[in-house]
Amino acid sequence: MITVYDDRYKEEVIKLILYVQNVEYDVGIGVEEQPDILDIQSNYINDGGNFWVALNENGEVVGSIGLQKKTNEVAVLKKFFVYEDYRGKEFGIGMDLYNGLLDFARKQGFTKVILDTPSKATRSHGFYKKVGFKEIIKEDLPIKYDYPDRDSFIFQLDLSKKEY
Repeated sequence: MITVYDDRYKEEVIKLILYVQNVEYDVGIGVEEQPDILDIQSNYINDGGNFWVALNENGEVVGSIGLQKKTNEVAVLKKFFVYEDYRGKEFGIGMDLYNGLLDFARKQGFTKVILDTPSKATRSHGFYKKVGFKEIIKEDLPIKYDYPDRDSFIFQLDLSKKEY
């Protein structure tokens, strides 16, 4: 089940994010380098974005995705993580999280969604390309945007194009 974030999920969301980043992908990013996850309400929801979690049949967090509003036109997709046991077509959790974010982004009138993803997260790259994101270089970013992993790839989705 996909639901909008509530603070009761805070510890489980932090655990999910740190596990996927640091155990699965060995990126080595701590909470101190991503303080947005300590106050999701302020960093995502209160500013015109949103944050969603996927829950398993026991009500435990197994996935997350966030959208940060940067301008009226540009938003940043962040914290898109699903535990390995819940990935793939069998569950569809990643696609459900992504489709919810995309629907929200369109309703809010965003024309561009950008994201960064570690260079070693090749499965993620394939997903983003499949759903219409294009890889760009940092100099082509439409806004000033910092991200903790300097070895990341940057992707952009143009929502003004009808095919997405």
